[in-house]
Amino acid sequence: MESYEPERLTPAQLAAMRRSLTNGRGALTRRSLLRASGMGALALGGIATLGACGIPPAGRAGGAAAADDDHSAEEKVVNFSNWTEYMDVSDDEKTRPTLAAFTKRTGIRVKYTEDINDNVEFFGKIKPQLAAGQDTGRDLICVTDWLAARIIRLGWAQKLDASNLPHAFANVSAQFRSPDWDPGRAYSYPWTGIPTVIAYNAKATGGRKVDSVTQLLDDPKLKGRVSFLSEMRDTVGMTLLDQGKDPGKFTDADFDGAIGRLQKAVDKKQIRRFTGNDYTADLSKGDIAACVAWAGDIIQLQADNPDIKFTIPAAGYIISSDSLLVPAQARHKTNAEKLIDYYYEPPVAARLAAYINYVCPVDGVREELAKIDESMASNTLILPDREMASKSRAFRSLSTEEETAYEEKFAKLIGA
Repeated sequence: MESYEPERLTPAQLAAMRRSLTNGRGALTRRSLLRASGMGALALGGIATLGACGIPPAGRAGGAAAADDDHSAEEKVVNFSNWTEYMDVSDDEKTRPTLAAFTKRTGIRVKYTEDINDNVEFFGKIKPQLAAGQDTGRDLICVTDWLAARIIRLGWAQKLDASNLPHAFANVSAQFRSPDWDPGRAYSYPWTGIPTVIAYNAKATGGRKVDSVTQLLDDPKLKGRVSFLSEMRDTVGMTLLDQGKDPGKFTDADFDGAIGRLQKAVDKKQIRRFTGNDYTADLSKGDIAACVAWAGDIIQLQADNPDIKFTIPAAGYIISSDSLLVPAQARHKTNAEKLIDYYYEPPVAARLAAYINYVCPVDGVREELAKIDESMASNTLILPDREMASKSRAFRSLSTEEETAYEEKFAKLIGA
């Protein structure tokens, strides 16, 4: 287990987090762009908290991170913190159907709170209690993979009881089954997957298909009309794949090679800019002809603009996830595990996927989703087929030293 030592963030790390919070992963739409509004003050406060000194390390280590008692039997409740627009809502917006059905079946009431606006701010909120070995008041949280990895390394997540997770264990998709930061899913299960793909405006490209990072970087017909993402793992990960490198196993030299490849495209003005999800307006208008993009954005753009297309490069694509964890000292671990397992039942998973439109990490949902919406069931950005899933690659976990060095190099590349 990684020992916890309060640390100051480097300027490059702070810049990367600000990019994420304002228009990158931290501002990704769940179903709308509402998440992006009103976030600034909270976000920057979270950055300050994340880098602050003076919080003691957790008083326990390893397996001792679990709560002294699990009160699930006598307290039929589970406290669940999630992102905005990340749960199905009834047409009249008065109920959450899948949560209501869970309570009706089990008698367990779900106190559902949409209090995760971004990973950094949320971690800053719960870190003092976790570091002090205290209950955060939450039994289940949903955070992006890099933060899930850190919480697990610090010993601040409870190991899950597989006997309470039969559906989850059986149905988690192969591409999400065993990330390097949680082999075998001992501490976490994915809520959704977030693919990074290539998108293009067919009208802006004159009907030509764009299907590789090499084409983005070298095609003279795209010069000045290409964008890459301001998230290091997505842009560098896609470039590594294009160079025949595995983002899950790359070396410092491989990383430097990818940065150098991108720098050449910057120098010759092939790349117009590096963006968060603000690329969507330019892509829709055709000012950006082709780009590296997040799949959730593309699904929404295609609903309004039939010229927006996406491709999966032959070299593969980057996949990340938002994952469910039970924090250390949570009072209702068993109840939380039952809720995780519930969302791995295919009919339930299908109802959730139909609402949030992100990659469903649950096998066996296609038939159930088709009953709701046939077009969604055939959309590989929601249900990747076997060929697409086989091309997904995750960016490997980074040490603190690697993250510092890599973010500094990437910040220099994009001019941040």
